[in-house]
Amino acid sequence: MNMRSKILTTIAAIAMTTGSAYAMNPEVGGAPMFSDKNIVENAVNSKDHTTLVAAVKAAGLVDTLMSEGPFTVFAPINEGFAELPEGTVETLLKPENKDTLTKVLTSHVVAGKISASDLVAKIKSNGGAYNFNAVSGDALTAKLDGSSVYIFDESGGASKVTIADVNQSNGVIHVIDDVLLPK
Repeated sequence: MNMRSKILTTIAAIAMTTGSAYAMNPEVGGAPMFSDKNIVENAVNSKDHTTLVAAVKAAGLVDTLMSEGPFTVFAPINEGFAELPEGTVETLLKPENKDTLTKVLTSHVVAGKISASDLVAKIKSNGGAYNFNAVSGDALTAKLDGSSVYIFDESGGASKVTIADVNQSNGVIHVIDDVLLPK
């Protein structure tokens, strides 16, 4: 093998290794999400989820989301929380509003692990809309718009899945662009 072939082989091997590592550990909020870490261990490193992490801590849900699961979490980014009416997040984070905050957060969590391909298959096999429940008991509906998956809450609000299949040791995260609100 000549020197040029050796270099090309090495570059190809590096590219394949890097590509596979990226697929297994996608970046969210500027940080790699490691499939061998749990939902909380990864979320605390995402710059896009600082509000969500603060809310999970305030609601006392850290231990739950670090447990075995599995869970599917539709994780709203900071900008989604910022779109709520002024003062909403601050009010929810107060200790006296812990029950309401817990209800909002658990409306983003589904028992079991649902991959994006599973979600799309369920949407297609159910006539274009898949209805399911969050652990809060709230109804959620998944629909396709082109190739994008949207999650609708009971209030009719829609959140687009912007990053799908961020696998965790205890489930999967699908990053969404807005906050789901219980009715």
